[in-house]
Amino acid sequence: MSDERASGGRWLTAFAVHAFTASGAVVGLLALQAASERRWAVMFAWLAIALLIDGIDGTLARAARVKQVLPRFSGDILDLVVDFLTYVVVPTYALVAAGLLPPGYELGFAALILVSSAFYFADANMKTVEGGFRGFPAVWNAAAFLIFVFYPGPWGTGLVIAVLVAATFAPIVMIHPFRVARYRAVTLAVLALWVLASALTLLADLAPSLWIKAVLALTSAYFLTVGLLFGRARPAG
Repeated sequence: MSDERASGGRWLTAFAVHAFTASGAVVGLLALQAASERRWAVMFAWLAIALLIDGIDGTLARAARVKQVLPRFSGDILDLVVDFLTYVVVPTYALVAAGLLPPGYELGFAALILVSSAFYFADANMKTVEGGFRGFPAVWNAAAFLIFVFYPGPWGTGLVIAVLVAATFAPIVMIHPFRVARYRAVTLAVLALWVLASALTLLADLAPSLWIKAVLALTSAYFLTVGLLFGRARPAG
């Protein structure tokens, strides 16, 4: 009986971890609702919560051994489903709804984001041997956040989107800040600065002071370029 209870307890724990991952979809809906009401800072706050869920659910899943205890449900697929909503769909909608895309071409640019991201999420070789990503990893939540803060005009935004879509399929490396081995200490320090600057930007309703913008710009540039030091991307496996 004790073994049955232990087995049942492990099953419930594993299911709870999956439910935690799936809760990101609810957070994504709340972000979409905020976007429909033009509450952009609130939308990005919800997307930040979704990012936090995505950042820790893998650790919880490994601790609960969900692949062994509950193999029927794929945590990897569940994660991708939720991520496509919060990383891609919601920020794309925000760019369209906020009128930040070139007039008359909104659907075209939105389609570029959505289709390229769908291909990226289906790419079996998206991960590199060092735990990073091949190409731009469709983090349009972060890209949209920076566009809102540093808005370069409609055609400037269109150019940024075109470059990032092209980078999605380029043989370059984008690092994962928690999995990277090289430059790990520096990367984590830069990440902490980026998170702080982003939080202050949200509190300022996306209109931060010049020095906060400077920190946000420099830390973002680090994450965009540091992967170039890793050389050509090599797929994992």
